[in-house]
Order: sequence, then structure tokens, then C-alpha cells
Amino acid sequence: MWLLCRCTAKYVPASFSRGVSASFLHVLRRSRSSWNSAAFMPESAGFEGVSGRDALHDYSVSHSESFWGAVARQRLSWIRPFDAVQDCDLSQGRIKWFEGGKLNVSVNCLDRHVHTCPERVALIWERDEQGSEVRYTYRELLEMTCRLGNLLRRHGVKKGDCVTIYMPTCPLAVASMLACARIGAAHNVVFAGFSAEALAERIRDAQSSTVITVNQGVRGGKILELKKMVDAAVQSCPTVQQVFVAMRTENEVEMTHRDFTLEEEMLKEDVVCEPAPMDSEDVLFLLYTSGSTGKPKGLVHTQAGYLLYAALTHRYVFSYHDGDVFGCVADIGWITGHSYTVYGPLANGGTTVLFESTPVYPDPGRYWEMVERLKINQFYGAPTAIRLLIKYGDQWVKKYDRTSLSTLGSVGEPINTEAWEWYNRVVGEGRCPVVDTWWQTGKIENLYLQFL
Repeated sequence: MWLLCRCTAKYVPASFSRGVSASFLHVLRRSRSSWNSAAFMPESAGFEGVSGRDALHDYSVSHSESFWGAVARQRLSWIRPFDAVQDCDLSQGRIKWFEGGKLNVSVNCLDRHVHTCPERVALIWERDEQGSEVRYTYRELLEMTCRLGNLLRRHGVKKGDCVTIYMPTCPLAVASMLACARIGAAHNVVFAGFSAEALAERIRDAQSSTVITVNQGVRGGKILELKKMVDAAVQSCPTVQQVFVAMRTENEVEMTHRDFTLEEEMLKEDVVCEPAPMDSEDVLFLLYTSGSTGKPKGLVHTQAGYLLYAALTHRYVFSYHDGDVFGCVADIGWITGHSYTVYGPLANGGTTVLFESTPVYPDPGRYWEMVERLKINQFYGAPTAIRLLIKYGDQWVKKYDRTSLSTLGSVGEPINTEAWEWYNRVVGEGRCPVVDTWWQTGKIENLYLQFL
């Protein structure tokens, strides 16, 4: 089984410059004595008059067209070059980036790294069962993605369709997202903790004909009946024609006429899948708000602008370097998981951790034991979890070696002073910069940065 053992409303930030420029300052301030802009950002060698940190920051704001054009040409692989960098007018609701360009997001996240470093680890799946992590190389993830892409195509999924994914954080969930991107279909990832009713509402709104799920989820030592949730949800979703079911556990579940065992179907497919050329402004994915402030709203993210922003902020906000292990513990059902567990790290050829469990299973030292065992360099978690762990005392943190950590991140609601101070002093030992990021209501992808 692929999961148990390894087999071989559109919003693209108009304020890119402001958000990423702030992130540059975070890194720039860490090396005041001797600083080389070209070493920090190779594209800056072509920026006239830029030789220092402040000059690079100023250039990114005052010459945004030149800056983003150079970064996009260097950081993304294009099938067809773009004609214009941006065409944005918020007063008219017009936001367009890199028009005329064609690319494929999965190629940018997989193929180009396979060409240079096929055996580099792409994913470390930190399963719910502590100490049983599984690693997947870029070559293995590309093969998995291609099999899934071919499978979806064989079952009639085409460019412009939307596939709903209702899975825990696991390698097949990542491959499902990338397979959709490869064939030009949008994906709609629904948090696996949502109810059948919440899932059904999102399937109907996205008009999905295809759902990908697992037989059961495992989280915090408990079994989650995800297939049963899907069965209940699709009863009120007339558009659903097929459900692909991966096997996370060895327990059998009831299968209907519309159900297919995902691993069995994937083995019938070739490991090469032709990527679809996508326009820069084609839809990459839908992601629905939580619904806590009303009816869930489906937000649309497009291809090039989103991928570039995710990749650049991942590298510079978190000071990610080649060879680092990036530990974002957010579920892939949220925008944080999309951007900083999947797309940002993979676009940069990084190694990213998929965390399936909870902060307190089997005990409150779970995060920090994982940091020691996987030698995580950047740790990115939520203030809610930090406040929870404070209650258990410092001993659960200090029990484990955290010298691998170089950057700490906080995401979700704004972090309170007590939690920040504990995070900085106890977890980071006062030596790790804390990147504090938070989202607007509905988790719209807009990054604000506060460096404390």
C-alpha cells in the first residue's frame, strides 16, 4: 500500500513588494557587517546601483516591475515566457501577474529538481505513530504524481475540472495536489476534520465529479472514519461520479459502485505523465474559508504569481537554505499547509515535513522529539499549540536537543506576549529569530510580518 510502505474569489497579493520587502529586512538584519546582495539574491547582480541590503530593499519597492520580472524569470521554469509582469488595479478589481506566460506548477515543484538531484528527500512523513517517519525522494514523488495524473486523466478528469481532496496530511495527499496541477485540474483540499455536511457543501460549490480520500485517518492515536464521512457527504452531491480511496490503515471499508482503490488503480498507470501548459492566471486551486463567519467562501489562487510568492517567502522569510529540513506542522487543509508544507518548499527543492499527529501525542514532547530526530532547522507552528504546550511545563522542551533549529515561525492568530516570550526563550533558547505571521479573516493568502 502506498501509504503504509513505499512503492517504487481570486486573490493574488497586489502588495507583493511590501510583504516580501519586509521579509528581506528579517534576513538582512542578521548579517550587518559584511553583506553581498548578489550572494543573497543572484538576480540583484542585474539591478543597477544595488550593492547593499538597504539598496536591494529600496529597489524591490521603487522598481517593482524590474524586480519581479527578474525574480520570476530566474526562479520559475517557463514553457512560454510572460509578456507583462503585472496588470493590477485594485480599484477595478483587476489583478494579473505574468500574463502571456505558460508554465506547469508540478514541473516547477518536481521535474526540474529530479533532473539535478533525483535522490534528494522531498517529503518526510511524520506519521501519527511516533518514530515511524517515512522519506520520499523527488524521484519517488514525481513517479507517484505522474501515476495519479494519468489515473485522473483515464477517468475523465480534464483541464478546468476541480477535484476535491479529503485526506490527512500524507504523501498521497501532496501527490494528489500535484497531479491535479500536472493535468490542469484545480484541487479543492478540505480539512479532514470537517464534518460530512461541511465536506458536502464544499464539493457542491466546487462542482467536483471526483473525490480522493482514505479509508481511515489516524490522528492522536485515534481512528477517523474518513471514508464514511465521504459516503455520507456524496449522498447530497449529484455531481460526484467517482471516489478514489487510499488505504491508510489495513482495515477494510465498504466500497460502492463509484469507489476505486487508489493504490490498485495507480499501479496500472505509467510513471510518465505529460504536463499541461497552463496560463499564468489559470486556476491552481480553490480553498474554502472555515465558515466561522458565515457561509464558506471559495478563494481562487492562480498559477505563477502564487507559486513565486510562496517560494520566495519560504526561502527569505524563514531563511531557508539548501539542505535544511523545513518543519511546518500545519494541516494541508489550510492555506499555511498549501503554501509552506507543499508549494513553497517543493518549488525551492527543499525537504519538507508532513506532520500527521498532534502536539501532545503520545506526550507533550512530540514536537521537540521530532525536531531532535529529524534535525529540523525551521519550525513553523500555531500560537494555539504554543499556549497549550506552555501548560505542560518547560521540561518537555528541554528534554530534547534543539540545536538544529535556526528559525521559529508562528502562524494563525496574532501571538500573545507570554506565548512569544516562552517560544523565544525556551524553545529557541533566545538564539532563533521568531517570524510572526498571521492571516486575515477567512485565511486569505496575505502575508504580514512582524519581527519582534
